[in-house]
Amino acid sequence: MILLTFNIISEDFTYKKKEGINSADQLALTLTTTKAILRSLEQYEVLATFFIEISLLSQIENLLKQIRNEGHEIAFFHQNSSLDEIEIAKKRTEELLGKNVRGIRIEENIFPAEALKKLQFNYISVIDDQQISFPLKKLIRKAPFTEENGLTFIYQSISPYSQMPYNDFIFQLTPLIYYQNMVVETIKKDEFVLVNLNSWQFSDVKKLPFHLPFYRKYKVGKTMQDKLDRFLEWINLNQIATSRIKDFIS
Repeated sequence: MILLTFNIISEDFTYKKKEGINSADQLALTLTTTKAILRSLEQYEVLATFFIEISLLSQIENLLKQIRNEGHEIAFFHQNSSLDEIEIAKKRTEELLGKNVRGIRIEENIFPAEALKKLQFNYISVIDDQQISFPLKKLIRKAPFTEENGLTFIYQSISPYSQMPYNDFIFQLTPLIYYQNMVVETIKKDEFVLVNLNSWQFSDVKKLPFHLPFYRKYKVGKTMQDKLDRFLEWINLNQIATSRIKDFIS
């Protein structure tokens, strides 16, 4: 089983912000890249989970409806919101979409699990802390997921084939044939693999509102889009099951 996920964020605070790019430019870029991803998913009939940064929700309501209408899951991506802001955003989004928001992607231990459970989240997709080292670092192995008081914690998948995590950069950097082998081996061991990508990776690097280090500029934009298409085609040819996270944990 492949759990394909995309992070839709307004800014990547990991990198230094560029000057001269306004919020309207950023929003236009977000819409363009997300719609390109949606076209690929529709073409190959694959469903995914979109983690939307909370501050973006009110600005992209039509896009949220499109994501819902095409059958994908909408969950939240936490950067710097308070619990009160999360609660308000959840209520508004559920009223807009007529569907419950079940998941949130967040760094571990930012908020007590019971507080998120009280807001009626079903699962937490844990963000691994990669600020301390190069993104290729091998992670300490954790259980693929755990449960605590009715809340499921899903951790970043790690390949037994290479011991590398399935973060966004690994997909960007790794030759597709090697990545496919990683996926097969991980599914054999864990029965599923959580694939994590960022919508900004599908952008022209010159249009991004932040500066990327040299190794992060490698194969972004159209090259990344083409790679996603080939990956989705491979999934279908090999009849590998895919799922939205909320369906997988239910």
